[in-house]
Amino acid sequence: MSRRPVLVALAALALAAGLAPEAAASPSFAGHHQPTAEIFATNNTATITDPNDPRLKDRLVRFGAQVEATIAANGAFPGCSTLLNGVFWSDDLKTATYERSREFDVDHVSADGLHHIASVIRKQYNQESVLTFQYLPQAGADSIEVEVPGVTVQQLFDGLAADPVLREELGGGSVTADGDRLALIADKSELGSIQKFIGVLGASWSKATVNYGHLEFVAD
Repeated sequence: MSRRPVLVALAALALAAGLAPEAAASPSFAGHHQPTAEIFATNNTATITDPNDPRLKDRLVRFGAQVEATIAANGAFPGCSTLLNGVFWSDDLKTATYERSREFDVDHVSADGLHHIASVIRKQYNQESVLTFQYLPQAGADSIEVEVPGVTVQQLFDGLAADPVLREELGGGSVTADGDRLALIADKSELGSIQKFIGVLGASWSKATVNYGHLEFVAD
């Protein structure tokens, strides 16, 4: 996963309820139960620069089931998951890279437990890091998760390509694969930059949802 904000990387599976991953929408996107935390992960290790690459069509069903099993095996409760299309800017390549991932809701997990589960997933799938987001009261939070409807992958790419300052600050983001909802996870101090970026993308900030918590890129 990128070390930048994700939809995540806005940024979870229902096998515990006997459902296939596609059969459940993530509560954070559907506006239902808010989980204790989220894990954003992928099994991809390649650098993909072509938005039409067939690997970006993978629904990560088997991967989703495996991650859910890992969450449960390590003492937490897996919830729903959402399939994501990520767009992340690469200064080295001078273009965007693309990535399919899943956002996993996790319940009944401590901060240490969340870190441990993410570390296990990172090692299982040979990732540089795995992003986690633990929901917290606003007063104790240092990070934010912003979700905004009405943004497509193409709009996200165009927005990153057009504004070098914002793409340096935000790096990238993700859009739900079955819809057009953008998610960004970032330090709370970047809220103003995110609000500006939403305007650049042509979406309405009045429709945005801001959640507070703590993000971590687990790399050990």
